[in-house]
Amino acid sequence: MDASRFNRTADILKVLGHPVRLCIVHGLVKQETCNVSYIQSCLNIPQSTVSQHMSKLKSAGIIEGTRKGLEIVYRVVDEDAFKIIETLYPGCK
Repeated sequence: MDASRFNRTADILKVLGHPVRLCIVHGLVKQETCNVSYIQSCLNIPQSTVSQHMSKLKSAGIIEGTRKGLEIVYRVVDEDAFKIIETLYPGCK
């Protein structure tokens, strides 16, 4: 048994355990990439709240951002998180 694998999965599940973060990652899997303004408008919550959740997702290594001009575009980079979303929401992509 590889305990580190279980620990990593548990960490991902903890981060995804918040409904807003789960929604953000689901949206990123579905759209492939988007910026904070788009995410904020979809969720109808303050941009500062979205940014806090994005920060937790980045710290966990689930998403990463790439600068494109004046904006940063985010995408899911953790394969396990991607698989979790696809399992929870089949056909979301």
